[in-house]
Amino acid sequence: MKLGMVGLGRMGGNMTKRLENDGHVVESYAQSGGGTASSLEELVGQLEPRRAVWLMIPAGDPTEQAVQELLRLLDEGDVIVDGGNSNFRDSQRRAGLAAEKGIGYVDAGVSGGIWGLANGYCLMVGGEDDFVSFLEPAFTTLAPDDGYAHVGHSGAGHFVKMVHNGIEYGLMQAYAEGFDVMNSSEFDLDLHEIAGIWRYGSVVRSWLLELLHTALENEGNELEHIAGYVEDSGEGRWTVFEAINESVPAPVISAALFARFASREDESFAAKINAALRNQFGGHAVKSE
Repeated sequence: MKLGMVGLGRMGGNMTKRLENDGHVVESYAQSGGGTASSLEELVGQLEPRRAVWLMIPAGDPTEQAVQELLRLLDEGDVIVDGGNSNFRDSQRRAGLAAEKGIGYVDAGVSGGIWGLANGYCLMVGGEDDFVSFLEPAFTTLAPDDGYAHVGHSGAGHFVKMVHNGIEYGLMQAYAEGFDVMNSSEFDLDLHEIAGIWRYGSVVRSWLLELLHTALENEGNELEHIAGYVEDSGEGRWTVFEAINESVPAPVISAALFARFASREDESFAAKINAALRNQFGGHAVKSE
C-alpha cells in the first residue's frame, strides 16, 4: 500500500525502511528534512485517496498540531495513524474530532525500539474495524509473526501500550535493584558473566536481560561512563494514574516510577528531613555538607 510517514527519527525512519523493503510506497515528511515532502500539505498532495498518514512524532503538542492540520487537509474516508506514545484519552478525543469529518483515527502502540527494523515491531492497535482493516497490510509488514493485534476501539491501542511501558518500568527496576545488591556484596562477582548465564534456562531470562548483558559487555561491570539519571516519558505516570482511578493496587510500577524520580536528585531533601528528625528525637549524629 501507499502511505505517508510523518517523523523520520529512530522509530519512524526505520519503520519507513521496513515498509519499503516489503514493497510499500512511503512518502514522508520530517521537520528536520530528508523526506519526500517539505510540509504536511505537500505530503497529503503526494498521496491518492484513500489516504493514510502515519505519525511517529512526540506526544503532546507536536502530535496535537499535526492532527489538527491533517484534519483540515484530509478527506472523508482517509485515516490518521498515531504511532507515538500519546495518552489514550487524547487519542479518544482526537478520534471523536476525526469522526465528525468522516476521517479515521487509529491509535497504534509501537514497541521495538531501534531493533525493530530487523526484528519487527509489536503493534497494539485501537480503532474502528474498517480503518484498521484498511491499514492491515502495513501492520503485518511492520510486525513479526504473531506480533500484531487489533486490541479494541479508539484509545485501546495506546492504553495497552501505556500499561506495557508501566510493566517495563517494573521489570527494569527489578533488574537494577538485584544487580545493585550483587554489586554491593562481599563477593567479587562478575556481573557481566551472571547476566550472561541467566539468559539460558533461568526463570528471569528476557530480552531486557540480554540488553543488560550487552550494556555490561560494552561499558564494563561498573558502568563507569553512564550516569545514574533515569528519565520517564510519561507512560509510567499514566499507568499509575489509571491504577488509582480504577482502585487497582500497582505497588511495583509505582515504586519503579518513584525510583526514576529519585535518580534525578543531586541530593534528597526528604533524606535531610529524615536525618534532622533522627537528630531531634534520638540525638543521632548528622553529617554536615
